[in-house]
Amino acid sequence: MQYLGVHYEMKHAPKLDPTFIPFGVWRAAYLKDAKQPIAIAVERDQNQVSVHRTFIHGTPEMKEADYRYVERYVKFLLWSTGGFRVSICGCSELAQMLKAAYTPSGDRAFDFTFVNQLYERDLEILDLPLEECPAANETAKPMGGYMEGCRIGFDAGGSDRKVSAVIDGECVYSEEVIWFPKLNEDPDYHFGHIVEAMKTAASKMPRVDAIGVSSAGTFIGNAPMVASLFIKVPRSNWDKVKTIYDRAAAEIDPNVPIVVANDGDVSALAGAMGLGKGKLMGLAMGTSEAVGYVDADQNVLGWINELAFAPVDLQAGAMQDEWSTDYGVGCKYFSQDAVIKLAPWAGIEIPGDLSLAEKLKFVQKLMEADDERAIAVFETIGAYLAYTVVLYNQFYDLEYMMLLGRVMSGKGGDTILRVCNEILADEYPELAKKCLVTLPDEKMRRVGQSVAAASLPAAK
Repeated sequence: MQYLGVHYEMKHAPKLDPTFIPFGVWRAAYLKDAKQPIAIAVERDQNQVSVHRTFIHGTPEMKEADYRYVERYVKFLLWSTGGFRVSICGCSELAQMLKAAYTPSGDRAFDFTFVNQLYERDLEILDLPLEECPAANETAKPMGGYMEGCRIGFDAGGSDRKVSAVIDGECVYSEEVIWFPKLNEDPDYHFGHIVEAMKTAASKMPRVDAIGVSSAGTFIGNAPMVASLFIKVPRSNWDKVKTIYDRAAAEIDPNVPIVVANDGDVSALAGAMGLGKGKLMGLAMGTSEAVGYVDADQNVLGWINELAFAPVDLQAGAMQDEWSTDYGVGCKYFSQDAVIKLAPWAGIEIPGDLSLAEKLKFVQKLMEADDERAIAVFETIGAYLAYTVVLYNQFYDLEYMMLLGRVMSGKGGDTILRVCNEILADEYPELAKKCLVTLPDEKMRRVGQSVAAASLPAAK
């Protein structure tokens, strides 16, 4: 197979999407003959700097491939580590092209705006000589693991909200309620649901010692700075969003400690708590793709890990994400959107009057009946995942990948896991030995994040 003059091998093309071009596989092939060194440094809050040294071809005939490689590389870094200042060191031409892309009117306007909203400052692209590359500066930090006392764990998903009441590490009550946060522009709608869930959990315990929240979005402290849950809320009303979880906790007890964390990081924490192991990525496939990572010491890296918007597929005809407007990003491959996208390709007609969550359940019901069309859908996602494990392993030190979320429920989840591991064992046996891709039990798949969320704060 060939893309932009680079030959790459893929033995197991996804059944329903044979034109899929896995970024990680293509990247490895691209680098085989690349000799010109460059470096990419990304600075984020608290003076944290991630530095990645790599190579380009630097020849006229590979100019398009060089830009595609570096542009996708930078995109991946911005959505994995996060950052507001990117230094391109060693190739002025590529730096200037990226400067033009990352502007309010450029190809990466969404990313530019996201950075502004997250860090409340504009994204900068710097053009530097290789020898002036900034020094790396990264520090991991511990997260969660507190189990004593009476705790509320709330998991804010895009299609359903989950809450658990946890006493000394034992879940004594949990519930899952469908809601529609992405369709409501009034933050009081969200606030009402959050408070209702917390009050329900509180009623199942003699007291509340701590509240932990797992929420889609990126945060500074407990404040959601950018979050798809509040996509309809005008920025002029964002002050209510930034305080929404603190205000909800105050409705339970003004003195109760609360910690809010990205749902991906909480999924990684849930996996690490279950296995007692680090170097673990939690990947939750639900309304979107939520990713988190803990290192060997079960610490988080301080990265945003918003891989829902990081590239996985380079094909020109890849599905467009309607929010970020980019093509081939993770949320369209590892979420209910992937199932809904693939269903008609498999010959499944989903009733148009169903909600997105109901459309997923429609296909999952066919899967439970061993419908060959549904099997093809979940086998295709399994192939997507295998080749994306190759990509993620290039940026994260992986020994475990824990798969969570409603897409992973039932036979569909089992099929995704089976196909993923079969492909890795066949094409990437060393990676298959190094990184165990696995599922928790069914209960952990569905409410594990809310239980892990309960462990986030130290008790009062």
